[in-house]
Order: sequence, then structure tokens, then C-alpha cells
Amino acid sequence: MLALALLMTWDALGGDLPLARLAGTPMGFPWRDNPFLVHVMHEGAKNLSWLLLVGLFVAIHWPVGVLRRLPTAARVQLALSVLASVLAVSLLKHASDTSCPWDVKEFGGVAQYVSHWAWGVRDGGPGGCFPAGHASAAFAFLGGFFVLRHVAPRAAVVWLCVALIAGLVLGAAQQLRGAHYMSHTLWTAWVCWTVGFVIELAVTRRRKRLPIERTTRLHASP
Repeated sequence: MLALALLMTWDALGGDLPLARLAGTPMGFPWRDNPFLVHVMHEGAKNLSWLLLVGLFVAIHWPVGVLRRLPTAARVQLALSVLASVLAVSLLKHASDTSCPWDVKEFGGVAQYVSHWAWGVRDGGPGGCFPAGHASAAFAFLGGFFVLRHVAPRAAVVWLCVALIAGLVLGAAQQLRGAHYMSHTLWTAWVCWTVGFVIELAVTRRRKRLPIERTTRLHASP
């Protein structure tokens, strides 16, 4: 809730455009086609993220490292929380009318800047830019914190820090290219964290309910 309040404050203060102007010019974003940002930080990071996700699903049956300490159900939860986070961000992007910074007139595009919370108000650009899909390549793994903290608290903290730092670095790279505003990256982190948290709540409640149901069946049996 604190993170949500801070994000709403960022939006209310209009922090996106001033930050975008640090990398953008009236002629566009000079770093947009930078080979390192495009091929390593964008394409390479995305491919690595998908490989890690596939690895998590493989680890459900053949765990390695700290994942061996997790029961099978927890490994399933970990893999599904990452996938669900990616899907949640993708669905939000698909429904968004917000265009990317490089599409805005101030930076050589055709769109007007419109807050991504102005639902139904199109900015004249292609839209589909909120929240930051690329940052979800790292932030989607935030849900792993909830799973690992039960068996390996230190590993859970390390996992959390690595996912946060990697997501912010990927978000900053896209910020330099003009692909996203900073709020897009921050909202992606919040969405991914919330998805992982909601899944953890659902799993925890189910885990608590199962013993009660078993006890009820035992008492009801003749």
C-alpha cells in the first residue's frame, strides 16, 4: 500500500516528462538504436528471461540448488507466479491507450502526452505502452520471494534484490531509448509484486483449509 501511494504521488506530480527530457530531444532519443541497449539489454535480456522461466518449469521435476529445498507444490507456485506476472503486464499493455515517449510530439513523434490513467482518452499515437513489458522480464520473478522465504529466508532476500535491481536496470535502459516512462517501469514492479502476493495468499489459504476439510471428512465418516 505504501508503494501504491508513492506511485500515485509520482503520477500526481508529473514526474515522467521531466525525466524523459533528460534522454530525449525534439529530434527523438539518440540512444534509441544503440546496439548495446537494443541487442543486449532488450533482446538478450528478454531471451534470457524466457530461458529462466522454462528452467523453472523444468525444475518442478528436476530441481537444482535452493529449489531442491522446496516441495513440488511450491516449485509449481514459483513457476506459475512468474508466468502470471508476465501475462498480467501483457494484458494491461494490450488494453492501454498510452503511447511510448518516442511517439510523443515533444520527442519527434505524433502523439500528445496523456496520463496513462486517463482511461478512454487516446493520445493520437499507437498506444499499448503501459506498463513496461520489458521490465517484467525481471520483475516477474519477484513472486519467488514469497515462495523461498518459507524455506530459505536469506536466499529469498537475495532473489528479491536481484529481481528488483535487474528490473530497474532494464527499465532504465528502455528509458534511455524512449521506449517507456519511469512510471511504466515502477508500475510493472508493483503489478508483478501484487500478482505474486495474491497467489501466495491463495495458496496459503488453501493450505490452511485442507487440514480442516480432512478433519471434517474424518468426523463425518461412519
